[in-house]
Amino acid sequence: MAGGNYEYPLDQTWTMDEMMAVTTMYRVVEDAYEVGISPAKVLSAYQAFKQVANSKAYEKQLGREFYQASGYQLYDVVKAAQTTTAKQIKLEVH
Repeated sequence: MAGGNYEYPLDQTWTMDEMMAVTTMYRVVEDAYEVGISPAKVLSAYQAFKQVANSKAYEKQLGREFYQASGYQLYDVVKAAQTTTAKQIKLEVH
């Protein structure tokens, strides 16, 4: 599914700011797999995303839904950004 056309899993009850935060996080995850991205950008987007996904369960649910749609793992990208010392991260789809 990676690189294909798919719809982001979004909740229609979210505010515009919440939609932007989640959409930005999804784009950051895509970039981490497709072109590479700085860990700082990932962590910044993750901070905003956590304001919407404000529980571990909800974060996991959104991550699962995004993985099912895209084939990209949100958790793996965040973990890589938190643990790397590199200036860029680029993950492989498994």
